[in-house]
Amino acid sequence: MRDHEPAPAQQASRRLSTKETAELLGVKPETVYAYVSRGQLTSRRGQGRRGSTFDATEVEALAHRNRRESAPSSGPDELSVRTRITLIDGDRYFFRGVDAAQLAARHSYEEVAEWLWTGTLRPGARFTAPQESLSAARRAIGALPEHSSPVDRLRVAAVAAATVDPLRYDLSEESVLGAARSLIPTLAAALPLQRTTYMDGQPIAQRLWGRLSYKEPDEASLRVLDMALALLADHDLAASTLAVRVAASARAHAYAAVSAGLGVLEGPLHGAASGLAHRMLLDVLDRGSAGPVVADELRAGRRVPGLGHRLYKAEDPRAQALFTALEELPAARGALAAARDVVATTARHTDLHANVDLALAVFTTSHGMAAEAGETIFAVARTTGWIAHALEEYGERPLRMRPTGHYVGVRPPQPLPSSPHQE
Repeated sequence: MRDHEPAPAQQASRRLSTKETAELLGVKPETVYAYVSRGQLTSRRGQGRRGSTFDATEVEALAHRNRRESAPSSGPDELSVRTRITLIDGDRYFFRGVDAAQLAARHSYEEVAEWLWTGTLRPGARFTAPQESLSAARRAIGALPEHSSPVDRLRVAAVAAATVDPLRYDLSEESVLGAARSLIPTLAAALPLQRTTYMDGQPIAQRLWGRLSYKEPDEASLRVLDMALALLADHDLAASTLAVRVAASARAHAYAAVSAGLGVLEGPLHGAASGLAHRMLLDVLDRGSAGPVVADELRAGRRVPGLGHRLYKAEDPRAQALFTALEELPAARGALAAARDVVATTARHTDLHANVDLALAVFTTSHGMAAEAGETIFAVARTTGWIAHALEEYGERPLRMRPTGHYVGVRPPQPLPSSPHQE
């Protein structure tokens, strides 16, 4: 609050500079002119001063409106965030208004990433990892213990890549997108090799394959991996994406925002869920039937992995798209049959459908990949969505992701605690 608030008559005629307007609205200066182009603000050339000026009353009204629209609207215990990136409606999901499953079926992961970031399709888009970024990431990952998880390695790679980017604190769209186009291939290419297939300029799916499987990839399998990356690129405000937006709200740079997402992703209820489904499918294939495997899961008090999704009543559309693509792969027939056996077995008593974790597990088990491979695919894929949400959040009022705590502890004043050794 300012020490000297102008009187209403004075404030009505007061003009603000572009910088003052941006600070009051909590946005970048270029966003101020976006408000002008949309008719939400009126600018005027200042007399005796460079640049445009803006009416203080009009700016205050817009700031108040933005705060009101950004406030939670789903009840006191839910956070609502306006976004133009992903819509989940019924049993379908859309990237900037376009059916995401259809987009992933027709376009590469890189093209889908560009669509999510800019709303423009760039046919044949390719991402390049600068040698300096790759070298830093590989050195840092090489210092980790051998048993480190894939997400551990990806987090370290993201931090290492940030240290060699002097422009990381530039939060302009151009700079953030430049960082994203180098970070994603760095993440894909910095992981330890299973087989030597990597060459700079290759699609992300091809670079990633050599980190996931020792088997020679065929064109159809690479296309399924590319499709999986595109399908998983974003999914509204999942837990990891919310963490990214909180970091971006505090104006953390893109690498730090992605690191926040990777930290949340490692939980068993998020990115690691496909690993549980992978192990279950291997067990079904080994025992020849889903019945005893499902029984063991339920007896242990666990949910059957790969089934159900809180946002979809029917089958997860990402699973539908992947299952359709996997049917074209001869190597996937056994794992597909095992997955269908799991779904059919549980359908006797519950109305749960397959989710994307089960479909991803079919792919990873079919190609001799480790159980953690699905988590790696998920993390690299979702980096695209995290960057899209970070960019969107950079255009909002800073630190708006600041809920108020509801204190339920003992009421003050309380006496100072005493040491247990005092008499």
